[in-house]
Amino acid sequence: MSQREPAVLSWLRDQLAGRRPGQDPLAVRPDVAVITDSASGLPLGWASALPDDGRLTIVPMPVLVGTEIFGEGMDDLAEAIAVALAAGEPVTTSRPSPGQFERAYLAVRSAGFAAAVSVHISGGLSGTVEAARLAASRVDFPVEVVDSRTAGMAQGFAVQGALVAAAAGLDSAGVAAAAGEELAAARIYFYVPSLDQLRRGGRIGAAASWLGTVFAIKPLLSIQDGKIVPLERVRSAARAIARLEELVLADVAGRPPGTAKAAVHHFGNESQARELVQRLRTAAPGLAEIGITPLPAVLAAHAGLGVLAVIVGGPSTRC
Repeated sequence: MSQREPAVLSWLRDQLAGRRPGQDPLAVRPDVAVITDSASGLPLGWASALPDDGRLTIVPMPVLVGTEIFGEGMDDLAEAIAVALAAGEPVTTSRPSPGQFERAYLAVRSAGFAAAVSVHISGGLSGTVEAARLAASRVDFPVEVVDSRTAGMAQGFAVQGALVAAAAGLDSAGVAAAAGEELAAARIYFYVPSLDQLRRGGRIGAAASWLGTVFAIKPLLSIQDGKIVPLERVRSAARAIARLEELVLADVAGRPPGTAKAAVHHFGNESQARELVQRLRTAAPGLAEIGITPLPAVLAAHAGLGVLAVIVGGPSTRC
């Protein structure tokens, strides 16, 4: 194996070690394809480093900045969102069309896959999963649609788990079950400097009760049962980030040593996120892995500038 092999391939080999003895697990295309959307928050370049055999398809979610429509992955999208948010201009999102999913499903059928598992952003936050289900009902091809009931790398961990299961030779039921195990174990904690953008987008959920508070607050939030929920109100940004770190460390401590994994998302504050990653690495040496990636544009459009999100996954004694 080349020392220059992309990290994602080395990771996949490690995940599959011993599951297909005597066979290169990446030389054999799975029978089940995995489809997801761009809210999954996979690390930059991760998907493109996989074998180019159709095993993973990411359907982009549109972002509307003013009157312009952008797709996830466009070079100037993050800057356009940041500029618009800073100027108070409207930034909204939309679900992919059923036709986009239908084309994705037909493409993997044409490529020779036996089935597909389609893992998507929470139906409580977006109509994406509804579009996927409608598309699945239109195609003469077995597609199992999974509502992740979450977003970002909580959804991304499920996609990764599904890919490992597919590469290990599991059928669509086994692949969907593997995604479900990751989703059951994942917890998401995030800080936003302001609730305004979530309010404008109608994604504020139960935290709406905090809008009328007399004092300025720095909210800590989560996603539970598919919707954004409030965790704590903190009076300063510094204390909010410190408390975010405390919540994450407590979560990691509740999982078997060396099994927890984490991902940190950011938007407009990469240096702050990198400092948080370093502190978590130091304070939680039992973390099996921790990564950092920008918050997907479709989520950044609602969370706003300065968001910090940490997703913790891996076996949990609470699941």
